[in-house]
Amino acid sequence: MNKVYPDAKSALEGTLRDGMTIMSGGFGLCGIAESLANAICDSGVKNLTVISNNAAVDGIGLGRMLESKQIKKMISSYVGENKTFAQMFLAGELELEFNPQGTLAERIRAGGAGIPAFYTKTGVGTLAAEGKELKEFDGETYVMERGLFADLSIIHAWKGDTAGNLIYRKTARNFNPMMATASRMTVAEVEHLVPAGELDPDQIHTPGIFVKRIVAVDPKLKHIEQRTVRKRA
Repeated sequence: MNKVYPDAKSALEGTLRDGMTIMSGGFGLCGIAESLANAICDSGVKNLTVISNNAAVDGIGLGRMLESKQIKKMISSYVGENKTFAQMFLAGELELEFNPQGTLAERIRAGGAGIPAFYTKTGVGTLAAEGKELKEFDGETYVMERGLFADLSIIHAWKGDTAGNLIYRKTARNFNPMMATASRMTVAEVEHLVPAGELDPDQIHTPGIFVKRIVAVDPKLKHIEQRTVRKRA
């Protein structure tokens, strides 16, 4: 089975439709699947539910899809540096299911493990627990959180092989590995694509069984989320 595609557009062919749920990995601008996100934006699909820690920044990655109003709902934990995200939410143009960051990660991990729900103390007594089932264990109150599972996961990895095995670097290990397991279709973009068998098995974070399609992207495409400078004396 050939998993390698020549570009992001062809790697997503036949996977996109209006109203679908997409998981998008990464943290801030680290490890985001920007090439795949751009291809989704260019496809014109709309009414999307997107599960992601945040929505990158204005004009980059998911930020483009927010600006084009293709995203109907975000399930996330951090508005971050995205001004469009905040403005759309405050104007009532974007549905938002806000999660504590660790809870979001656990909901995704649970979905990938086939766990429909779990209990946590995080968020009890706050807006995050409103409308959710509460239960007592050993005299402590816990809130029930549902596992998350998507139609499509878009993932960014540092290195991958033609069998779909993936290795992440540093901050890119946030959300990407568990999202790769929690959808019907996982498409990965990698900075370095090597033949199957070249990766050290002990270094692989995501086994290729979870990855259906893979595409090599430009490793030089990097962004800085927040730049602080000062004038030289």
